Amino acid sequence: MNAETQVIDILLLGSGGREHALAKKLSESPRCGKLYIAPGNGGTLNVGENVAIDEADPEVVADFVKGAGIGLVVIGPEAPLVAGVADAVRALGVPCFGPGAAGAQLEGSKRFSKELMDRAGIPTAAYGSFDNEEDALAYVREQGAPLVVKADGLAAGKGVIVATELAEAENAVHECFSGAFGAAGATVVIEEMLVGPECSLLAFTDGITVCPMSTSQDHKRALEGDRGPNTGGMGAYSPVPIVTPEEHAEMERIMRVTVDQLRSEGIDYRGCLYGGFMLTAQGPKVLEYNARFGDPETQVVLPRLENDLVEVMLAVAEQRLADVELSWCDEWAVTVVLTSAGYPGSYEKGKVITGADEADAMDGVTVYHAGTTQEGDELLTSGGRVIAVTALGETFEAARDLSYAACDKIEFEGKTLRHDIGLRALRGREAWEQ
Repeated sequence: MNAETQVIDILLLGSGGREHALAKKLSESPRCGKLYIAPGNGGTLNVGENVAIDEADPEVVADFVKGAGIGLVVIGPEAPLVAGVADAVRALGVPCFGPGAAGAQLEGSKRFSKELMDRAGIPTAAYGSFDNEEDALAYVREQGAPLVVKADGLAAGKGVIVATELAEAENAVHECFSGAFGAAGATVVIEEMLVGPECSLLAFTDGITVCPMSTSQDHKRALEGDRGPNTGGMGAYSPVPIVTPEEHAEMERIMRVTVDQLRSEGIDYRGCLYGGFMLTAQGPKVLEYNARFGDPETQVVLPRLENDLVEVMLAVAEQRLADVELSWCDEWAVTVVLTSAGYPGSYEKGKVITGADEADAMDGVTVYHAGTTQEGDELLTSGGRVIAVTALGETFEAARDLSYAACDKIEFEGKTLRHDIGLRALRGREAWEQ
């Protein structure tokens, strides 16, 4: 057996719906031997072995990699990336999918990201960054609303406040500096509010070559009609029908410029680069960068990828991505997230989940577990975002209808969901201009 077909054992870090999607795709590869997921969830038990180690501790992960003879490490969430887990793995000479701590600052520090975009000439919102509340409030009052107030560090997707009124922006600044987001709010970035539809473009990159994935669009707000607080994501679809070829080409150009800028500054970025874009009247502008796969974008993008994911990730880790050509199925994908009552605020855990296997058995449907845990014969809720239900269809409408039909089969006390995932895109570009 040559090196190109050798079976390898894989360690995947993370516990959410994104990781279940990655685990399922990795397990489909003929190159995937033993698949460990740390710490995993109730769904990843079915495709690999969950291991109880601290995925954000570089030393702990490195020790496990050595002891288990791991041949590839895949890092799902942002916290291990920012903590430098990829650096510790690469120091062992083991292939790793995910940027080191330096590259992960693209997500770990919004100030770092904005300053890098400035240096690269990348179109993004005008901004100011502040280390104290007094100066931040003065900037807010000078600029006036609407504004977007962001905690600089990692805040699990919740440290971004879109303020349409001045008082709302002032309150957001106070919230950041009062410790609501912990150390993440010690620095605050305040941006102009861009207007237009959002679009996520994820890309594989080995630090030299950039291979964009298919477009997707997340639904961040908790309530229907894009109202309520920001969440980690309530649903998504892929591809995004309203994106023009010119916009797509510009987003790809921006992603390549970003990787070139990182490399020019001595940062070796290997993994997934996630570009969050606003499709403005002046063209696509970067809202934010993430240093990993999105959630729930992963759940709609990966089912449409026809390549062997292990092969692609090894090509990224070994800087051979120029040899890879990505292939996508023509079907549409829609995912709807089922959440615990109260999310993204406080919620109860331990609710019994029924119907997940029945939904997953439907033709064209995949159920991705996020906040679930298996206790004996029972599947229980253990998080805010509990399950993501993804459906593939020949048309956008067919995929959407199938996803909601599958959602109806799954029950747990307090189950909540948005019923309008994808509706806006079905109405066309003008839906964002009303």
